[in-house]
Amino acid sequence: MKPAAVLVPPVRCLIVDEMHPSLLPLLTEIGVFGDYQPTITAANVPGVLAAGGYEGLIVRSKLYLSSEVIASVPHLRFVCRAGAGTDNLDEAALGAAGVHVINAPEGNRDAVGEFAVGLLLAMLRNIPRAHCEVQRGEWNREANRGIELADLTVGIVGFGHMGAAFAQKISGFGCRVLAHDLHPEKINRSLAQPVSLDELRAGAEVISLHVPLTDDTRRMVDAAWLAACPQLRWLLNTARGEIVETAAVVAALRRGQLVGAGLDVLENERFATLTSEQAGDLKFLQNHPNVVLTPHIGGWTMASYARINEVLVRKLSRYLRG
Repeated sequence: MKPAAVLVPPVRCLIVDEMHPSLLPLLTEIGVFGDYQPTITAANVPGVLAAGGYEGLIVRSKLYLSSEVIASVPHLRFVCRAGAGTDNLDEAALGAAGVHVINAPEGNRDAVGEFAVGLLLAMLRNIPRAHCEVQRGEWNREANRGIELADLTVGIVGFGHMGAAFAQKISGFGCRVLAHDLHPEKINRSLAQPVSLDELRAGAEVISLHVPLTDDTRRMVDAAWLAACPQLRWLLNTARGEIVETAAVVAALRRGQLVGAGLDVLENERFATLTSEQAGDLKFLQNHPNVVLTPHIGGWTMASYARINEVLVRKLSRYLRG
């Protein structure tokens, strides 16, 4: 890792995504000059980075920071990802180049946690379906009789910031909560019972996914994974769409294994690039009465928008001070 001591303020940092206006004043306070270029295209970022002598980059989701780009900017010392996931960064290449990576899961963990609860309640109580029926002039009480969360066993896959926040948010509902994480010592036993993945899949009626997107988790939830979940009725994904094989979820809904799904993220979120198969799967999900789809807004609140800046700048300040 390149020593932080070589960074002498004012540090120049390129900001390539739209950010809450609090960011620039916060950066100034710690001796960082933020060059705010939110309208820059992804294709132009590498050239601007290389030519501008920037020591830092702040990015949300505009581009994938590849090993080729990293190699072209030897003066780069840190990259701040404005959010939790770092799957748009080649972390191996950044590490090899000695570039420090900062992310901010603390900034939107509460937003994601409460959003996941909202998705779950919307499904269990048929809220979207009932709303649409009333809009059409239908008044169907019995057909929309719901399920109480207290009667269910909820499984949380991944107990990092987001999974822990979800567990905390549902702790007052009286449901049984199982949790699996690669580091089980992280699981707060007052919020969830640590179990193996096999135990979780065997017993959970609701599964909420909170793992990062990695080579190991990409398309993790496939047909075989779902087949190992005999009690599963509702699936939540507020993490990354590529973790779940959409076709497998569609198949589980068609055969009745899954009663519903709450998906804030999709395997392919760029609708203009959908294959015919993906378009067909999306159409099925859009038309399913017990599927709730939202456009990756789980962590997207007014509070988290500002809080992410605070977390990033606080961590960056610590790094710059060495």
